[in-house]
Amino acid sequence: MRIVIYAIIGVVLLAFGVVQAASDALYAGAAAPFSLASRVPTGIGLRVYRFLDRVAPAEYVEASLATYELDRGHLAAAQRYALRLPPRAVRNELLGRIALRSGDPVLAREYFFAAPDFVALQHEAHRIARDDPAQAYAFERRVRDRFVALRTHPDSVAEASWTMSTFAARCALRGGPARRSWLRRSLRDASAAARLAPLSVKYLLAAAAAASHAGELKTARRYYRRVRAVDPSALLP
Repeated sequence: MRIVIYAIIGVVLLAFGVVQAASDALYAGAAAPFSLASRVPTGIGLRVYRFLDRVAPAEYVEASLATYELDRGHLAAAQRYALRLPPRAVRNELLGRIALRSGDPVLAREYFFAAPDFVALQHEAHRIARDDPAQAYAFERRVRDRFVALRTHPDSVAEASWTMSTFAARCALRGGPARRSWLRRSLRDASAAARLAPLSVKYLLAAAAAASHAGELKTARRYYRRVRAVDPSALLP
């Protein structure tokens, strides 16, 4: 009986070892130069993972194969593997990346919202802002509202509010009759970020600058005092 148990343990350990070696091989291109993983042929890992996909498909296998194909620009193959995943964050993130590589940013954003993938959404917001900061502001407001609804990502809500403030400031720089309105929005959003993260010097400084630009000098001085209280070494204007 003891021999059987040892045999089973040995088989399990061997299986884990094979999977680990296959993982190292599959991601050998991302390994540090001269490391052992970088010297393992990628084809070995790919064959093992494709074998696992046939005999015992699992989420990590499908996700790894989808990522591998996506990184190599094989979008149809990447999508085929991604669609086998259950409708959860990893699947939506992969489908969003595939849509982006396919030249469909609108579809990609919807997948990123579904995930939700805050980093990808922020990247998209800044990409939009290069051409149209007002449109980027509206997009970022949707990002913020998504994370407010989730109630589990206060840091993301604060960062989205701060990003909205920066986009509003860029809209104000364009001048025109809406300039004052954009300056007020910038102050409102920066203040919201500072309320959510009251110990963040970045958000406090943004609120102080937004208040100054909006002509709210008393408010600006109050935020600068809070910066000094949080970080006495902070460089203030």
